[in-house]
Amino acid sequence: MTCDFKKKKIIDLMNKRVIVGLSGGVDSSVAAYLLKEQGYEVIGLFMKNWHDDSVTISDECPWLDDSNDAMLVADKLGIPFQTVDLSEQYKERIVDYMFDEYQKGRTPNPDVLCNREIKFDVFMKIALDLGADYVATGHYCRKGTSTKLSNQTGKEKEVFHLLAGVDNNKDQSYFLCQLSQEQLSKALFPIGELTKPEVREIASKLDLVTADKKDSQGLCFIGKVRLPEFLQQKLKPKEGVIVEISKEKALYNNEVPAFDSKKEELAYFTKKIEYAITDGEVVGKHQGAHYFTKGQRKGLAVGGKVEPLFVIDTNVDDNVIYTGQGKEHPGLFKKALFVSNDELHWVREDLALKVDETMELEARIRYRQPLQKATLYKVDSGLYVEFKNAQSAITEGQFVAWYINDELVGSGVIS
Repeated sequence: MTCDFKKKKIIDLMNKRVIVGLSGGVDSSVAAYLLKEQGYEVIGLFMKNWHDDSVTISDECPWLDDSNDAMLVADKLGIPFQTVDLSEQYKERIVDYMFDEYQKGRTPNPDVLCNREIKFDVFMKIALDLGADYVATGHYCRKGTSTKLSNQTGKEKEVFHLLAGVDNNKDQSYFLCQLSQEQLSKALFPIGELTKPEVREIASKLDLVTADKKDSQGLCFIGKVRLPEFLQQKLKPKEGVIVEISKEKALYNNEVPAFDSKKEELAYFTKKIEYAITDGEVVGKHQGAHYFTKGQRKGLAVGGKVEPLFVIDTNVDDNVIYTGQGKEHPGLFKKALFVSNDELHWVREDLALKVDETMELEARIRYRQPLQKATLYKVDSGLYVEFKNAQSAITEGQFVAWYINDELVGSGVIS
């Protein structure tokens, strides 16, 4: 009986077509192999997202080598392979957005956007047009499903869960924090139950060309870029001053006032400190405030300090960088952040908060940050996230993602 059931399952899967985004790395290579082993009809597709090699560090992650490696893997696994050129859509949806955000003095996360806009939108539509039932990637995360009674129809409805990968060191659920139920319904993450060493071991046993290949660094499907050079394509260098603000400054010792409401308190804790050049001492020069981000230490080129300088704020309008000594500088820390309604996203739409509702859970403001205890507060204009402990370098334009246990349930762009 068990054997018959297994045969039926394999026959069912053989009718299911999966298109794998083969990136030329070990993770997507093993993902393709595992799907084939499970009985799916697997096709490999390489996304070409970038043409301009002048800003990439060519020996780090050239797309041509990646495309070649992806083709060799497909050949070894005996699966069809082709390349799709998405560079036009990538420029419009990712690169132009990045320039725009940096120009505003915000720091975007292109990897999160690449997953939402390219891999699970443009790429997914191409895959579905090719008759695919699913799109698979080499992300270290998992997908779960459950059924829930729909309030609208009164019928059972399938709910998709975005779960952290088993390998804590590699969990990439954060990068998928903007996916919708529709996108998740068509997504597969074959290596989510494995650790990186296990993935490498499978690739070695199969003698795949990608088995010992280093993980790519930098922008999603572009490779490692020299960010200043990359940004200088549109954002021209402009000399400005670096100002150091002392941690003893009176503006950090303001007494916290009494509040009439929780909303008033949260507004106070998310309020940005407005620095002026006269608040500190000019200690150096820079070539453009829009090239720097909060919490940054490298690239300031200011020596002779007891502790290293960190960027505590940038003002792109006045072209000034404000810095402070040491990673414990009070200018780096904040207890709460805000996400406006138009940049708020629930992976689990059924859990979305209504105005005045709250939820205790855990959240992170950057990839690989350990999860932090937090409370969500929904207000008319958006959502506050208040942390139990103050967080360092909460950065406008980055994504905050919140979790219940190991499930990522929502996210938003930090205002």
